[in-house]
Amino acid sequence: MIILTKLNGVSFSLNCDLIETISENPDTTIHLTNGNLYIVKETMHEVVAKAIEYKRQSCPDFMKDDHNIIK
Repeated sequence: MIILTKLNGVSFSLNCDLIETISENPDTTIHLTNGNLYIVKETMHEVVAKAIEYKRQSCPDFMKDDHNIIK
């Protein structure tokens, strides 16, 4: 689970395993595999970085040799 912020300032946790797509148009919009949609304050890169960090904590070998994909 990653912590994100809705546009109204309310924080919530999101199961990042359900993320299907993330876009910026201009707000960051997250589409989940279950059909839900979330618009958040974080940038697309911040959401991806949070998801990667979560995966690294829960599975230490996840993207061990990523060579700084997120910049």
